[in-house]
Amino acid sequence: MMKKQYGLGLRSAYAEQLLSKNQDIDWLEVHAENYFNPHSYDYHLLKRIAEHSPISVHGVGLSLGSTDPLNQHHLEKLKALIDDVNPFIVSEHLSWSSVNGRYYNDLLPLPYTEECLALFISRVNQAQDFLGRQLLIENPSAYLAYHESHIHEPEFLNQLVQATGCGLLLDINNVYVSGHNLAWDTKAYFEQLNINAVKEIHLAGFTPKVIGDRTVLIDSHNQKVHQEVWQLYRYFQLHFTNTIPTLIEWDSDFPELSVLINEVNSAKGIDQSLSEVSCA
Repeated sequence: MMKKQYGLGLRSAYAEQLLSKNQDIDWLEVHAENYFNPHSYDYHLLKRIAEHSPISVHGVGLSLGSTDPLNQHHLEKLKALIDDVNPFIVSEHLSWSSVNGRYYNDLLPLPYTEECLALFISRVNQAQDFLGRQLLIENPSAYLAYHESHIHEPEFLNQLVQATGCGLLLDINNVYVSGHNLAWDTKAYFEQLNINAVKEIHLAGFTPKVIGDRTVLIDSHNQKVHQEVWQLYRYFQLHFTNTIPTLIEWDSDFPELSVLINEVNSAKGIDQSLSEVSCA
């Protein structure tokens, strides 16, 4: 069995430290749009790091769920980055962020309808054809549900995979956040999802926010993974598979790098404990 790989998001706050080959990290993930300028210092550091660390590219700006035409300039920049860095994974989001050429600074949810599914299938096919690469599509964090939605999110993703050949990036923090906010069963989500299509896992922290008489969980990526998410991760590893490359995300309020490495070690510890149980 191939050794499981554990990664971190490459952020400028840690780039110099991650030039070292001695960090106990198997791979690094970059937000594509931060590296669209091949003449920047960050791009220079990325190229040096890529000499000894596998890289994945995670896009946030393609707006695959929009009805605007795909942004050709954005696609060209993304392809140039992919061709230069040769990442082992390229991913994007099940979301939209643009209307009539205007971009919102967020990854917004879309209605789970046949019409939206057909649109998303078409745009994923266009993007994959242009890039010459399989895309992984990440499940979103949700704070509301559309009345028009009549397809469950796992089934929406399954049909997308079947129609396009894309893979899935399973964000377990997003599953927990959405399950809490929308009151659905997180474990049933896994049961309904095509696990064979999952090629990467994300783990991150959330922030509880009291709104009126209820608490909403915000996918904030600015703190440690919560215990509830670790428990859900453990459940997934135990009942489905424990071989998928797993990433710790942290995108603001950056701590010392050692804190993130400890989070990676927590994921390793869970997997190791499950391996010992299975071998007992």
